[in-house]
Amino acid sequence: MKRMQCPLNGLRNISEFVYGGQVTTMPNPATCTDKQWAHYVFYEDNDIGVMREWWLHAPSGYWFIAERHNASDEIVRTYDASECFSSRVDFSASETAS
Repeated sequence: MKRMQCPLNGLRNISEFVYGGQVTTMPNPATCTDKQWAHYVFYEDNDIGVMREWWLHAPSGYWFIAERHNASDEIVRTYDASECFSSRVDFSASETAS
């Protein structure tokens, strides 16, 4: 059985997790083009190697980051997103209304 270390809940069965995509730099939603935003939302790099990825522990609703080699599927490490991000993005209604 494959298991993953959740930073909040400890070692758990892999079936409890949901892949959320690669960790990438978000463009400024107020100034980027539709093409740039679509690339950020829908596309991923297809390089072989260790990638930083978003993962969700579904039973607890906890999002965290995992570094995983996408060819061997080896999970190098997992950690709380606060190690990379210090603030949340606020998408206010005035910014998204067109």
